[in-house]
Amino acid sequence: MRNPADAACGEALAKARAIAPFAHGEVAAVQVASEARAMPQLTFTDLTGASKSLADWHGRTVLLNLWATWCVPCRREMPALQALEQKLGGQNFEVVAVNIDTRDPQKPKAWLHDVGVDHLAYYADPSAKVFQDLKLIGKAFGMPTTLLIDPNGCEIATLAGPAEWGSDDALKLIEQALRS
Repeated sequence: MRNPADAACGEALAKARAIAPFAHGEVAAVQVASEARAMPQLTFTDLTGASKSLADWHGRTVLLNLWATWCVPCRREMPALQALEQKLGGQNFEVVAVNIDTRDPQKPKAWLHDVGVDHLAYYADPSAKVFQDLKLIGKAFGMPTTLLIDPNGCEIATLAGPAEWGSDDALKLIEQALRS
């Protein structure tokens, strides 16, 4: 299924090629994009319940991570995502971690507080529609699911499963994506 915006994603494909040599070690499972693909308009909410979409990050590179409290690898990964955000987050880059728990909306907030993850903005999709939308385009198979998205909303890379995002390997991969 081709997306009309895919033609505008050539830059992301070039970034994918540039980061490919950096997909090793702690981030060896990262799959760089092999075709230009715009991400669908994924929507979720912030801590206040306000609606958000990927378009809100236009002009910034995003590491979009889908997680849930019942997902053991997700839970182990959250401190590493926070470390990445603390090291590289800013005007040009943000880790956007979206919780997809569908039952008690307070549980993920309490869990994050309990484990000391307090430097990531809180985003949620209690309908798990973001996961389903990514599944429809072959980009979500299980949890966690992570996508590296360029400033134009185009896929650079995808990861099915956890990674040590606070590692030197991950930092080099993201830094290369920001440079390219």
